[in-house]
Amino acid sequence: MSSKEFFKSRYAALGWQFKETRTRQAIRLNVSTAKGKDIVQRLESIGVQLEKIYFLKTGYWVRNSTMSVGATAEYLLGLYSIQEAAAQIPATLFTKLGGKIVYDACAAPGGKTVQLADLMNNTGLIVASDIRKRRLTALTNHLERCGVSNALVYELDARRAQRLKLKFDRILIDAPCSGNFAADGNWFERRTIEDVERNAKLQKEILEQATSLLIENGEIVYSTCSLEPEENELNIDWAIRNLDLQVQEIDCFGQDGLVDIFGTRLDQSLKKCKRIWPGETQGFFVCKLKRGAG
Repeated sequence: MSSKEFFKSRYAALGWQFKETRTRQAIRLNVSTAKGKDIVQRLESIGVQLEKIYFLKTGYWVRNSTMSVGATAEYLLGLYSIQEAAAQIPATLFTKLGGKIVYDACAAPGGKTVQLADLMNNTGLIVASDIRKRRLTALTNHLERCGVSNALVYELDARRAQRLKLKFDRILIDAPCSGNFAADGNWFERRTIEDVERNAKLQKEILEQATSLLIENGEIVYSTCSLEPEENELNIDWAIRNLDLQVQEIDCFGQDGLVDIFGTRLDQSLKKCKRIWPGETQGFFVCKLKRGAG
């Protein structure tokens, strides 16, 4: 059995019929930077045709453009970011971000860090870390371009984040993952089940470390762009059984998380998570957790 056939059979067992998809380029307006400017009108006046993303407040699909949306004056001024539609969801799920101390555990290249700062109106503090030094250049450039003034950047493995000696109100874990075929045309040739299992182990270690840094009643938003249950529902099931975490209701685009995976029944609270199969967006998974909420 080829890798593609293997993974397709898994998706069928999870209740989804495989279909080829093609992601659409999307942007997100940086409201705090734009400060009332009509960015949509400005872009359309220079030949960038946009379509409002119905499940996002500040997201737009690029329907057509006579130029690269990464080369406009508006982009260089930080008035918007190029960010895939599903990837814009996680940062919006936190409660009351303004003035909070926030940890972006796997931050590079910085799209979600900028989004957090925008949602916080540059108040409070964001600590953004990434394990790869070369990726931090993209992260810091992104923050500078968009005028972010409330973030500190560290070269740090999120599994060693206790070295920060801080407690956080909110933690975003956009975890390193196996990705999905909708965002990578060669995904099936690159991936094996061993990759998935290795990533799932890494993600558990990050979740465990993050929980130890979270205040009582603090929130973690966990997300991946993987379709594999080992990296998503199975990890969250493990987390609520082994860490002081409870799944929270979220109101966002996507289907309910799976609670019956390959014949194994998971905690029913996993239905509160959201699984986004490739279609209008790339594949994605997102879950909101609260410490000591039981």
